[in-house]
Amino acid sequence: MERGEQVVIDTYHTTIHTMGCENEGSRLRYMQKDGRFPVVFQKAPGDWSPYLIDIFTTLVEIRWRVMFLVFFLSYILSWLFFGLCFWLIAYVHGDVSDVDNAPCVDNVRGFTGAFMFSMETQATIGYGFRGMTENCIVAIIVVTVQDVFSCLLDTIIIGIVVAKMACARKRAQTVGFSRCAVVNLRDGNLCLSWRLGDFRGNHILEGVARAMLVRYVKQPLGSIAMSYQDLHIQNRDIVLATPATIIHKVEPGSPLYSLGPDDLLGDDFELVVTFTYTGDSTGMLHQTRTSYTPADIRWGQRFQEMLKQGKRHYKVDYALFNVTTRVPVPLISAEEFHRRGCPVEGRQSRGPRFASSKRIGRTRRVNPDIIEEVMQQTHL
Repeated sequence: MERGEQVVIDTYHTTIHTMGCENEGSRLRYMQKDGRFPVVFQKAPGDWSPYLIDIFTTLVEIRWRVMFLVFFLSYILSWLFFGLCFWLIAYVHGDVSDVDNAPCVDNVRGFTGAFMFSMETQATIGYGFRGMTENCIVAIIVVTVQDVFSCLLDTIIIGIVVAKMACARKRAQTVGFSRCAVVNLRDGNLCLSWRLGDFRGNHILEGVARAMLVRYVKQPLGSIAMSYQDLHIQNRDIVLATPATIIHKVEPGSPLYSLGPDDLLGDDFELVVTFTYTGDSTGMLHQTRTSYTPADIRWGQRFQEMLKQGKRHYKVDYALFNVTTRVPVPLISAEEFHRRGCPVEGRQSRGPRFASSKRIGRTRRVNPDIIEEVMQQTHL
């Protein structure tokens, strides 16, 4: 490969250089790419107490079609209930059988009229044809209770609808991570990095990024235990006005320190990354998360530059958000890389293997002497 030439790989449409693809289909992810957890809770049948105790959160988390069903049923059932109460009052008072009797409610002589009066009262329609009289104190008490109940019901339903519309998960869908993570050289060290971007115009001014390595440990009798290890990342506090690259330096103490590209093929872990931030429009706390398996890690690649400076604005090309470029990177672990010594320090003995570069069907080895230039290109 000649100097100045780059091979660009769009990771959105291709899966080349994907490690562990043959095991990806049978591996159960700890977290889906969209941030959901494939976890099912098994409990005693009929135990609905956790959902009934926090009924407001339960209604906020249900689907919209179920929410609309609850919305319609809550009003219709309340109209039927209070309509039945007014009909019973009219029946006991004799308004149903005696048309000459002074009614408790004007023009309520049957269940249909009682239901219409209940709906008009709770919906504050007030057509003027039916109205409360002073003949029955019980009817006055019932209509007062219905008025108070209608205010409470409206508050709950409107609050739930507003909470669902302003749900944090909706805002989190406009903040995304790159589809893959890459391993390359930065300042003479192997680093694992991934991208983070905000796709809306009202940018997030401040947020905190975190990364955690989750491993599956099989216990006797078929049980599974999860182990969690935090990854130290540079620049944890992020101003997301423009896309940011999250960098984890693979150094002593890192759980990836002893892993090379071949070791990733047989390893079973998941890198869970999160970004917690406060929306500038609503002031609500949001979190965007995703995960990377060994199949999502591209060794020997770096992200394509997508930020350019114009005359009046900074221009961000989100078409390049998931595009990577191949760069020469040693095909050994960071531990072995540090043990042999950094190539830029002039070590001319047997050096590490470097990722090959393909061009027009031919494979060529990259000369280790150009590693210094590559490191300058990948230096941030």
